[in-house]
Amino acid sequence: MNISFSLIILALLSLLINTGYTQEKTNEDKADTEMLPCCDRIPSRFASINNTAENEEMVWIPEGEFIMGGEVADFMNEWPYYARSRNDERPVHLIRLSGFWISKTPVTNQQFKAFVDATGYTTTAEKAPTLEEIMPLLPPGTPPPPTEALVAASLLFQPPAQVVPLNNALAWWAWKPKANWKQPEGPGSSIEDRLDHPVVHVSYFDAEAYAEWKGMRLPSEAQWEYAARGGKKEMTFTWGNEPLSEKAPKINTWQGKFPNKNTLADGYYSTSPVTTFEPNAYGLYDMSGNVWEWVADWYHSDTYRDRAQLKNPPLDPQGPKESYDPQEPHLAKRVIRGGSFLCNDAYCSGYRPAARMKNSPDTSSNHMGFRVVKTD
Repeated sequence: MNISFSLIILALLSLLINTGYTQEKTNEDKADTEMLPCCDRIPSRFASINNTAENEEMVWIPEGEFIMGGEVADFMNEWPYYARSRNDERPVHLIRLSGFWISKTPVTNQQFKAFVDATGYTTTAEKAPTLEEIMPLLPPGTPPPPTEALVAASLLFQPPAQVVPLNNALAWWAWKPKANWKQPEGPGSSIEDRLDHPVVHVSYFDAEAYAEWKGMRLPSEAQWEYAARGGKKEMTFTWGNEPLSEKAPKINTWQGKFPNKNTLADGYYSTSPVTTFEPNAYGLYDMSGNVWEWVADWYHSDTYRDRAQLKNPPLDPQGPKESYDPQEPHLAKRVIRGGSFLCNDAYCSGYRPAARMKNSPDTSSNHMGFRVVKTD
């Protein structure tokens, strides 16, 4: 698939809004009130190639076990509900993992460019979708998207000029023609001065393609969280339990009033070079903030509940066999982790190691990237 249902609906709604038409959607699912807006409402082809490039700098993560998932820490009781653990992060459960190698940083523009130069690979965002691909993903009775939306494009964050309600992501996401990994903000932009930034505008399929070329794969959700925690126990964040502070930023997130005013207290409006901020205890950079990262697992709302019922803690779990999101049950989704430069405590604390987000595997945006793992 070249384009996600979420993206097409975004494009369709954007065009309708521009003509003066709006439509409100209500959700009567009680659990929905606990979901982070940024974590569930982001408007959501490869043949094996011989690996001829050098491996990324990797970090060895030793075998071990950890408590996976999130609970509301005492100090967070005064925080808004969206800054706390959510339903799909619970119940916490014990996981066992074999040792593995993981990228020290997210895959950078320079690394992804080497892949494209060697293979001629074309990313999802660089391909125009077709109605034949789109319509099977839409709920019965949904009208086809307008012809104007059927272009090579990707999701681009565009801040509104004023304060807006935080329950409508259409206010700050745009379906940007010709936005892709080489042109992060669309035509006229480039990555020439950002080769050490994480690659963005990559779909799950693009990330998987890169990993296969490297003789590696995407991390499982359990591997990713284990690595992000850095061997620390009972920690809410990668650095400890104290909340973020604008006076001494620890990671690349949004400071100020989201989504219209960023104070740039951390020095960056969008992505930052991958080794800008301090690594976690395992020496891994950007496990919190900068860009969301694709992982291998399908998203299922009941994954943790099912695991918690097992007699013995699972070894190296690979996630569910199929996807299910009660908010969009017709659309299969993969998990992404880690938060991004758009995370803000008033709206989203997705930078917590336990926080989970999901999106259709063909979705791309300017705050989504990935890293890779190797097990031998």
